Amino acid sequence: MDPAEFGRRVLEWFDAHGRQQLPWKEDPTPYRVWVSEIMLQQTQVATVIPYYRRFLARFSDVGALAAAEPDEVLRLWAGLGYYARARHLHQAARILLDRHGGELPLDNAILQELPGIGRSTAGAILALAAGQRQPILDGNVKRLLARFAAVEGWPGQSRVLATLWNLAERYTPVERVADYTQAMMDLGATVCTPRRPRCQDCPLTEACAARQQGRTADLPAPRPRRDLPVRATRMLLLRAADGEVLLERRPPLGIWGGLWSFPECALECDIADWCRERLGLTIIAERPWTVVRHGFSHFRLEITPVPARVTGQCGLAMEGERFVWYNTRHPDGRGVAAPVRRLLAALASEL
Repeated sequence: MDPAEFGRRVLEWFDAHGRQQLPWKEDPTPYRVWVSEIMLQQTQVATVIPYYRRFLARFSDVGALAAAEPDEVLRLWAGLGYYARARHLHQAARILLDRHGGELPLDNAILQELPGIGRSTAGAILALAAGQRQPILDGNVKRLLARFAAVEGWPGQSRVLATLWNLAERYTPVERVADYTQAMMDLGATVCTPRRPRCQDCPLTEACAARQQGRTADLPAPRPRRDLPVRATRMLLLRAADGEVLLERRPPLGIWGGLWSFPECALECDIADWCRERLGLTIIAERPWTVVRHGFSHFRLEITPVPARVTGQCGLAMEGERFVWYNTRHPDGRGVAAPVRRLLAALASEL
């Protein structure tokens, strides 16, 4: 199928069936599109929409986001996962304020210099907000093009990725680029789905090589299988006499970077000794709770929550930038990861 016919069919489908009411389409400024594209990385539209509305209500432009404290940004992000995205948004906002007058530059190469923005995200911002002819290649579009052209191999391989970028470039039209870009994302998300694709509803089905070959279930090829490693840790639920529990801010890099969590003690350590040496606290440990399991993209985490009563002075664990005594009965909305939030709720129910 030639590019003109490809684009015509995609746009006709979009006019009849595309998602026209997305909140970032209401006023597609570069800032609003940027925030939406970062949130949509590895997260479904239905999940993103309420977070997006809350985020934009608080941070209406680059200046508001740049001026915010990291805690507030992470608090509004908590629950979306992949927290590096929030940190990158915040860092990029400050760079934009310092170097670009608080505006996103409408230049692909410059956008890609900002934290968290790669080639596809930069292309989406420019296509959706500025109408520039820029190809995109998010996960949905990779799948659609891999099936349409029967591209062999896992899209994470450089050779396969290069082929898909060539296809994306070839089929991106000159006219109605914003609608075409949204249409390709919509087609991949709602029709050319990973499982049970609705080929009968696809405007490209007659020319789709995977459909013709009966290989829609095989393409694109999955990531080569590997067993995810398992990491184990203990989270210490250290409660003071008044019921408050100790939280510690995690380092800025790594999982849950910058969020608040429980102090973690390695499995081989004696908990009482660890608390005395590291926190200056005298504690009485109680029976561990049931192991909590949480999956990440590259490993699985097994958390053993260990409740303990603090009987001595607060010592090193004073309120400040690193530690806080947290009242579970009156949550203050600070940013915490999902497993930590559930453990805090369990602690609150015991009081």
